[in-house]
Amino acid sequence: MPGNQGRITIVRQADWAVVWSEAAERHVYARECDIAFHGGKLVHVGPQYIAPEGVQVEEIDGRRLMAIPGLIDVHSHPTSEPFLRGLTEERKSRQFFMSTLYEYIQLVGRSPKTATLAEAAEGAVDNHLQHDEDARRAAARLAVWEMLKSGVTTFVDYSPMRPDWIDDVEGIGIRCCFAPSFRSGTWYTPNGREVLYDWDVAAGERAFAEAMDFLDEVRARDGGLFLALIAPGQIDTCTAELIRAAHAAAESRDLPMTIHAAQSVVEFREMMRRHGMTPIAWLESLGALDPRMIVSHAIFIDAHSWIRWPDHEDLDRIAAAEASVAHCPNQFARGGVTLEYFARYRRAGINMAIGTDTHPHNMLDEMRWAAVLAKVAARDVDGASAESIFEAATVGGARALRCDDIGRLAPGCRADLALIDLDHPMMQPARDPLRSLLFSAQDRAVRHVFVEGRQLVRDGAVLTIDVEEAIETLCRGQARALPQVAARDWAGRSAEEAFPLALPMQTSSPATQN
Repeated sequence: MPGNQGRITIVRQADWAVVWSEAAERHVYARECDIAFHGGKLVHVGPQYIAPEGVQVEEIDGRRLMAIPGLIDVHSHPTSEPFLRGLTEERKSRQFFMSTLYEYIQLVGRSPKTATLAEAAEGAVDNHLQHDEDARRAAARLAVWEMLKSGVTTFVDYSPMRPDWIDDVEGIGIRCCFAPSFRSGTWYTPNGREVLYDWDVAAGERAFAEAMDFLDEVRARDGGLFLALIAPGQIDTCTAELIRAAHAAAESRDLPMTIHAAQSVVEFREMMRRHGMTPIAWLESLGALDPRMIVSHAIFIDAHSWIRWPDHEDLDRIAAAEASVAHCPNQFARGGVTLEYFARYRRAGINMAIGTDTHPHNMLDEMRWAAVLAKVAARDVDGASAESIFEAATVGGARALRCDDIGRLAPGCRADLALIDLDHPMMQPARDPLRSLLFSAQDRAVRHVFVEGRQLVRDGAVLTIDVEEAIETLCRGQARALPQVAARDWAGRSAEEAFPLALPMQTSSPATQN
C-alpha cells in the first residue's frame, strides 16, 4: 500500500531533523531541513528542495517540528500482551526468579496444565484467548495503535497464526515483519515450585510447516510493507531438530531468524541440566547463532550476576557470530530484572535492537527504560547514551531485520518518519530535542507519522484504527477469559486470588463529616 504515487510530499524547513550521515555512519542533527518523498521513498533530505516542474506538490510546514526516522520495534506479542493489562504487572513468582512465564502468564490465554499441544490445537481444551479471534484481533489493533502513537513504523509481530493476519495488517498500513511462532512443547508448573515440559514434537513440526507456508505467502503478497522472520518460540521448548530445521529454512529463504533465549534463570538451569551448556552456547552448537539470528532478550547469559557462572563467554559468542540482541527492558524490570548492561553488550561488538514485548507497546517509553536501567545496572552514567538507544531503535533494528532502507532519513530509504511537536510543553526548552523527546515528552509530542509515504497519524490521532472498538472487544474478551483462570491454575485459584487488585476494596460506607 504505497504512498502518494502521483505527487511529491515535502516537509518544508523542519526546525530539527535526525538525519543519517553516510560518511560518519551515524545519526546527526540537521537544522532547517527539507524532507521530500515520492512513491514511498525519500528523494531528498537536506537544504532547500526544488520539485521538478509539472509535479504536484503537497507541503507540510516543518517549522517547530523535528523529523526523526520511524522507530523499529523488533519484538512484540500484540495478540496476547494487551490481554494481560491489570493482571501481570506485579505478579512475579519468587520461586521462578521473578518471572511471569511459568505461573501467571499461562493463566489467561494459555493452555491449562493438563492440556497437551495437540489437545489445545484440536479444541479439546477451552482455551479462550487462542479461540477468541475477535479478542486477539482487537488486542493486536490496540497494540499497533500504541506503536504508531509512539513513532513506530516497523514492528515484528511474533505471534501464533491467526486468520486474516495479512489483511488486518495491510488495512492498518504499518510496516510489519510477520513472525509466526512454533515450538515442540510447552512449559507448566504442577505445584508452583518446579517447571515441567509437555512435549508434542509432531505438533511442533506441523506448526513449523504451516509457518513456512504462511511466510511464503507473505513474501508473494508483499507490496513493500511486508517482511518475514522465522521464529521458533523458546530455546527450552524447541528440540534441536526443530531449531536446525528453522535455521535451514532461514538460510534457504534468505531470512532472519529469532528465538527467545537466556530470558530466565529457570531456562539457564534447564539448558545446563539437559546439555551442560548455556542457552547461548547450545544455540551456537546447533549452528544457529549467526548473523541471521536475533536473540530475544539474552539477559541471563553466563556473566549475569544472578547466574554466578565461572566462565564468561556468551557475549563473545554472540559478538563473534555477528548476531543481534532484541532488548525489551520494561517487561523484565517489573520483576526487578535487568540486562547487565546495555553498553557492555555494545562494547563487545553486539548489534542491539529494541522491542516492546509487553504492554504498553510504547516504543519511546521502552527506550527511556533502556537508557535509565542501563545506567543503573552499570552503576555508571555511561551505561547507555541517548544516541546509542536511538541507534538501537532505528538502524539497530534495521540491521537485525537485514534491511538497509529503514530506520534512517536518507535519500533512497523508505519514507517512514515521525514529526515531533517542538512546541509541546514537555519538549521545552528544546535545546536538545532528542533528549527532550526520550526523557520528557515521549509519545505525547508525536504529531504526525508516515509509513511508506502514507500518513497514518495526524495531529496525534491514528487514522486507520478504530481504537474505541478495539478496546471494547478486548475488554469483553478478557472478561470471558477470567472465569477460566481457576481451571488453568495449579492451585485452583480464582482470578481474584491469582491477580489481586492493587488496593483492597472498601468494605463499609465511608464516614461523613458533620
